Amino acid sequence: MKLTDIAERLQCGLEGDGDIEIRRVAGIEHAQAGDLTFVANPKYQSQLVSTRASAVILGHAVPSAGTPCAVLRSDHPYLAFAQAVGLLTAAAPPARGIDRTSSIAPDATLGADVSIGPFVTIGAGASIGARTIIYPNVVIGPVASLGDDCVVHSQVSIRERVRIGHRVILQNGAVVGSDGFGFVKQPDGTHLKIPQRADVVIEDDVEIGANTTIDRPAVGETRIRAGGKIGKLVQIAHGVGVGRRALLAAQVGIAGSTVVDDDVVFAGQVGVGGHLHIGKGVVATGKAGIPSSLEAGEFVSGNPAMASRDWLRSSLIFRQLPALKKRVAELEQRIAELEEKLAECRPPSDL
Repeated sequence: MKLTDIAERLQCGLEGDGDIEIRRVAGIEHAQAGDLTFVANPKYQSQLVSTRASAVILGHAVPSAGTPCAVLRSDHPYLAFAQAVGLLTAAAPPARGIDRTSSIAPDATLGADVSIGPFVTIGAGASIGARTIIYPNVVIGPVASLGDDCVVHSQVSIRERVRIGHRVILQNGAVVGSDGFGFVKQPDGTHLKIPQRADVVIEDDVEIGANTTIDRPAVGETRIRAGGKIGKLVQIAHGVGVGRRALLAAQVGIAGSTVVDDDVVFAGQVGVGGHLHIGKGVVATGKAGIPSSLEAGEFVSGNPAMASRDWLRSSLIFRQLPALKKRVAELEQRIAELEEKLAECRPPSDL
């Protein structure tokens, strides 16, 4: 694709030769002739003068003096990079139609131009929206529904009555609507399973990562609201509500009945207790353990989670504990020695 066409599609300003042919997008360290690269992080600006790329995407504040290639100017260079990847690496969708090895219930409803791959099973009363793509070996349970333009990758399991909106992406091995972990102890000490029969709702424009599980509750619903992006190996327990545009990175775990408001960000391996309320815009750094509710806008780290600034200070002290312990022991020894000397200097009590 010519650079001038890319600039037009990305709505970027062009500085340099627009007739250059661009084949792919590459990182600035590995870019070669024919590549489009980008600089969004200031620490990579020094590599501009030595890049071999044919063009680079830059913010308006980044000087291009000494840059040996054409420049695309953008208010949001990282966003422009993401859009460029989509332009230059668009994957060919599978053919429309229904593979002959699939098993589709007679009363299931299929929208126009769907793609149903080999060995897909679609249960009674299920509905699939227009242009939705379902890759091989997917199981969709009875009365489940998917909206338009969804993509369901191989080995996904969508259980009975799960409702999924439009433009949802489910990566390989995701399970939506599995039974929540609910048991009650009986007088004889055994555990009676609480039937998990309520609803799971995934709203529009959600992406669910590979091998992520989203449980259904006994009552109420589990709901992922519009625009949420969920990473790999995430566990969302029964009755959890996740707000709009939330970002949950890999291996996050959220216990039952917790409510997560809009625009929350959980980094990798964050653990959240049950029956909590996480306010709008909360950010939790990697491996944070959240045992109690958080107010809107809090930025937390550590286990148990606390304000990130306090956690950083505590971490500095933690690293100094061996030296502090040694120092305290030395001071205790000196105090003991001084007390012994003081006792020797005291007159006898019978004088």
